[in-house]
Amino acid sequence: MRALIHHTFAEPASALKVEEVPDPVAGPGEAVVQMTSSAIHNHDLLTVSGDYGFKPELPARSGTEATGTVIAVGEGVTNVAVGQRVVGNTFGVWAEKFVIRAAALIPVPDAISDDSAAQLVSMPASALALLNTLGVDEGDWIIQNAAGGAVGRLVAQFAKSRGINVVGLVRRTDAIAELTGSGITGIVATDQADWRDRVVELTGGAPIVRGVDSVGGSATGDLLSVLADGARLSLFGGMGSWNFEGSMNDVIFRGITIDGFWGSKVMPALSAEERTALFGEILTKVATGAITLPVDGSFAFADIADAVAAHNRKGRIGKILLHP
Repeated sequence: MRALIHHTFAEPASALKVEEVPDPVAGPGEAVVQMTSSAIHNHDLLTVSGDYGFKPELPARSGTEATGTVIAVGEGVTNVAVGQRVVGNTFGVWAEKFVIRAAALIPVPDAISDDSAAQLVSMPASALALLNTLGVDEGDWIIQNAAGGAVGRLVAQFAKSRGINVVGLVRRTDAIAELTGSGITGIVATDQADWRDRVVELTGGAPIVRGVDSVGGSATGDLLSVLADGARLSLFGGMGSWNFEGSMNDVIFRGITIDGFWGSKVMPALSAEERTALFGEILTKVATGAITLPVDGSFAFADIADAVAAHNRKGRIGKILLHP
C-alpha cells in the first residue's frame, strides 16, 4: 500500500514522499482501517520537521487523525465491526490503511460527513478538554488569541453553547468579518491601536478570568495585560514563537498564574466516563450544527507539497484534508 514517509527531519513539503509499504495486520485488540480522509494539523508538520514534543524513529510515517472504514479486526475486538465507519487518532495514518487500538476508535454517525469526521478527534477534543480545564461557569468571560484558528473557533463555539462569554483576538482587522460571517462574534483585532478599549467595551468592564495563548512571543503579554487580577493564563501553542514575553508585574503583583495545556497528556488521563462524555458532546454538537468543521481544501498524497502550502496559507479558515 502507499503511505507518506520521511527519512529526515526537515521541511514537510520536501521531506514527505509517497512510498510503498507493507499492509498492516490487526493484532489482538486492534483494527485495520481503510483511510478515506485525514486532516493536517500543526503538530503533524512539526513532527516531520523535528520541532514537536514527539520524535519518531526514522524513517517515519506521518499523520495522526483519520476517518475511514474498518476492514479487519483482531482477536477480542467487540466495540467495532468490519464495514463500520470510524475515526481514530494514532501515529501514521497518512496511508491507504492504518492499524489502531480498537478501543481508540469512535463510530461515526451517518449524519456526519467524512470531511467532518476526519476532524472529530484532535482539534474538537483538545478545544473541549481545554475549555473543561479552564473551570469557568456560565456568564464568565475568557479571552483567547488565534481566534481564527481551528481550536480558537471551536473553543468559541463550545463556550457559546455553554453560555460562556469569549473575547477572541486576531492580528488582522479584515479577519473580523471572516469570523463574523461564520457566526463567531466578540472578535477584536490587535492591529488597531485601541484594541484594549474595544475589549473593555465588549465585556462591559466585567473581569476576564481565564486566557488561552496559542501564539506566544509578545502576544502572551497582550493577554496578561487585559486579564483580571487572580486570573489564569493557559499556554496552548506557539504559532508565533515558542518563547513568551510578559511583565512579571502581572504575575507577582496581580496574582495571575500561567500554566500549560498539551492534549497528548490531558487526553490519556481522562477516565472512561470523562472520555465518553467529551466525545458524546462533540458528536452531538457536530451532528446538530452547533459546532462547524470547515474544509479549506483537499489533496491527494502525491500533492503533499501543495497541501502543506495550503495549510500554511495566512487567513486560512478551514482544515486541509488528505486523501489516498
